[in-house]
Amino acid sequence: MSQVGVHKVLVSACLLGQPVRYDGQSKGIISDWLNALGAEGRTLAFCPEVAGGLPTPRPPAERQGERVVTASGLDVTTEFDRGAELALQLCQAQGIRFALLKEGSPSCGSGRIYDGRFEGTSMAGEGKTTALLRRHGIRVFSEDQLPELASALALAAATSA
Repeated sequence: MSQVGVHKVLVSACLLGQPVRYDGQSKGIISDWLNALGAEGRTLAFCPEVAGGLPTPRPPAERQGERVVTASGLDVTTEFDRGAELALQLCQAQGIRFALLKEGSPSCGSGRIYDGRFEGTSMAGEGKTTALLRRHGIRVFSEDQLPELASALALAAATSA
């Protein structure tokens, strides 16, 4: 468990510059605040898709209801569910109550995901990992919500001090 008032954040590994996305790329975000958090040892990089057993690179996948499939129709739901479960186990073991996950991803999307037709159209929804973490009380933010995450961490630190 982290020190009183100091909360760790589970972060999509691709947002921290690791080339783990389906296309073998990263989506590293440049943020002095996030870099400082990492320098304090308060970020924990994690890719649910890789942890769930999928390779990098891999075919793009999208949610279709509770299933996750590739454009060719391969069902990869088991790997996505396994990655989500491993993310939850990690958060529980480390006492992590906050996550910063990649918007749009079938694992990590927190407000929008692709609509399952592989046409580049997004819709309101959440990824498998986000849904599981939220069901267990972990607050999930996207890379577009850094100020909201910073505020939530500050409030949590103030109330636990």
